[in-house]
Amino acid sequence: MDLNLFWFILMGVLMTGYAILDGFDLGVGVLHLFTKSDLDRRIVMNSIAPVWDGNEVWLVTFGGALFAAFPNAYATAFSGFYLAFMLLLFALILRAVALEFRGKQEHGTWRQFWDVAFFISSALSSILFGVAVGNMIKGIKVGPDMEYAGGFFDLLHPYPILVGLLTLALFAMHGSIYLYLKTEGDLQQQVRGWFWWAFGAFVGLFLATTVFTLVSVPTAINNFRTFPTMWGLAILNGLAIANIPRAIVKGMPRYAFVSSACTIAALVSLFGMALFPNLIASSINPSYSLTIYSAASSQKTLGIMAIIAALGMPFVLSYTAAIYWVFRGKVKVEHLTY
Repeated sequence: MDLNLFWFILMGVLMTGYAILDGFDLGVGVLHLFTKSDLDRRIVMNSIAPVWDGNEVWLVTFGGALFAAFPNAYATAFSGFYLAFMLLLFALILRAVALEFRGKQEHGTWRQFWDVAFFISSALSSILFGVAVGNMIKGIKVGPDMEYAGGFFDLLHPYPILVGLLTLALFAMHGSIYLYLKTEGDLQQQVRGWFWWAFGAFVGLFLATTVFTLVSVPTAINNFRTFPTMWGLAILNGLAIANIPRAIVKGMPRYAFVSSACTIAALVSLFGMALFPNLIASSINPSYSLTIYSAASSQKTLGIMAIIAALGMPFVLSYTAAIYWVFRGKVKVEHLTY
């Protein structure tokens, strides 16, 4: 078994899990400010209250897997993106604090402040994740010493910002479908309107990003020339996107959510194909790129970690499935909820 490839795929699975699960969390945070009443905002927040912290475990696990399997890539990323990561960490912490603090006082100004904080932190987190993905595809200034040779503003090119906006629209669409599943009555109809706006923004940004990628980052499709069967991912992605509005129109939000999740999974897979075998591509010289082989731990470490992953992943999946089963159904706001 190629353990380096195994860990690259496993990290893709962890990234996919996080993007699907915390993606709708972040999307709900972006959308909740557009509700009309305090009760509606409580319903929106309580739709993710039982699951949001568990969803973020996938991000923590991804970071741990990167540290254990590819320590050189971990060191380069966290030193080069230090300010960006601190900004992301601040946004994630602010988001959690806003969720917990909003309901501590009934004063309107107090709740409005935390509502805005929840919106800003959710939107900022979504954009930063997308900017990171855009930079990984385009490549960053990594030298022969595996050190990042640029600055914070070198990461803010038009292409990464476009991918950041695409991620924001994607998560907003994903979150709107989740809310459509969890709400009812007038709020559900309002959420349906949000979905069409978010879906329109996503499709427009998706087409713009695809064209921009083909024009400005032609190396992103090199692996598709080597493995032409992988174009099937792009076809499946297009079919999943097309099925989302179809399912909504037919009144089948669960199918729409599954299609949205499949869209995210396909996009992460396409990102992996564009990146492989690199983990961090160098824009200075391709030979300076950190690959799944040059940045990896020893084979012994990868083997031991593979055993641990095989033992641990079933528990993670079982816990996630149990939580969503227990808290299935429409949201009900009570005295002790958020």
